[in-house]
Amino acid sequence: MAEPAHILVVDDDLASRRLMEEILGEDGHQVVACADGQEAIARLEAERTRDGDGYDAVVSDIRMVEADGLEVLDWVQQHAPETPVLLVTAFGNVDGAVDAIRRGAYDYISKPYDVNAIKLVVDRALRHRRLAAENRRLKREIREKYSLQNVIGRSEGMLQVYKTAARVALTEATVLVVGESGTGKELVARAIHSASARSAGPFIAVDCGAIAEGVLESELFGHARGSFTGATGARRGLFEEAAGGTLFLDEIGDIGARIQGQLLRVLQEGEIRRVGESAPVKVDTRVVAATNKDLAEAVKSGKFREDLFYRLNVVTIRIPPLRDRSEDIPLLAEHFAARHAGARGANITTDAREALLAYSWPGNVRELENAVARALALNPGGTILPEDLPDAVREVHQTKRGVKPASQPPAISALPPREDPLLADHPTLEELTRRYAERTLKEMGGNKTKAAEVLGIDRKTLARLLREE
Repeated sequence: MAEPAHILVVDDDLASRRLMEEILGEDGHQVVACADGQEAIARLEAERTRDGDGYDAVVSDIRMVEADGLEVLDWVQQHAPETPVLLVTAFGNVDGAVDAIRRGAYDYISKPYDVNAIKLVVDRALRHRRLAAENRRLKREIREKYSLQNVIGRSEGMLQVYKTAARVALTEATVLVVGESGTGKELVARAIHSASARSAGPFIAVDCGAIAEGVLESELFGHARGSFTGATGARRGLFEEAAGGTLFLDEIGDIGARIQGQLLRVLQEGEIRRVGESAPVKVDTRVVAATNKDLAEAVKSGKFREDLFYRLNVVTIRIPPLRDRSEDIPLLAEHFAARHAGARGANITTDAREALLAYSWPGNVRELENAVARALALNPGGTILPEDLPDAVREVHQTKRGVKPASQPPAISALPPREDPLLADHPTLEELTRRYAERTLKEMGGNKTKAAEVLGIDRKTLARLLREE
């Protein structure tokens, strides 16, 4: 049974009106009854004028002398489109009801009344309204979370990011977001989508580097039934799923030559071809791409198509690494502390803030968030001290202050300072990222879901970092 709701019943037949009131009242609904469409429209208008919660549903007879149900439907469609309208029609006379559904009615109810059928259709309508309201709330939260105002940073480099993103959001231009791993490229892409005219449409992100080329082709462009082994049915690709919105192609520099050619066609012609089909399909999808690679250099070496590069590179947004905008570190750290501490609150001591500023953050913003989340997980009091920070961060701070690591026993004080195993052999950034993922997984007791959450990535990306795929 649906939760109790506020329902407007409209019928010029007294017996029918009272019966509907009784049926809906049995489920605890608060029912307001009107004798004709004019009275119903007046009540709806009054409810809207005083900024009340409005009616959760309207149940109206179609044929009435003073303003019929279709006029009530038209008013609701214009002024309260989220409110489902159920129209009542005489048995065997459903033509008008079917036409009303085409005009926006949620469903219709036939006379004579079937009590169970009425309750079922009203329940469905109320659940539909609640889901629609929840969907709007989630979209609003997403827009707020990923608005440009929530991209944290006050450095000159980030100010340029804000300006460019705000300007390009108002256009349909393809955007290329460039930056090292962990700098927040997807956050900027989401902010562009949220500030654009496409914000009501979907935002779909795909990590091109984490999916094998054959699978990625089907994921992006879809496939026909029987186009390959296992294709038991036709499937739309992400370009079609993101129609009217934005498709974020992360790690675009990792795609192979075949998909590069197909992507070029999408950007040039606005159409795709599903795997196994020859007919083109028009798509209205904006592309925002991102990479941590030097695509211009990849073009010179023949690894990336020049024509595709220029199609993607209409507008480029470069996100500076965290080491080049150290003035943003305290601001980001406070932001992450507030996010992960929740209601209990958190604060960062002066010494801990100095330690954060002394570190170079090769993993950028993602590594900083992980460090703050880890510190709060290890310190239930909510005050972040230097000793709560990862070894690498703490030891750099101590070295710069000329202090030997506190964990070093006096008996071996003559030995060289202990190097973090992550950095001992000066690994590449890719290798360092893998090692850091392994360490975090170990600290989380082998729980991949928790480790991925702490690192700010999904399980698939974690598997790729650990080279399990």
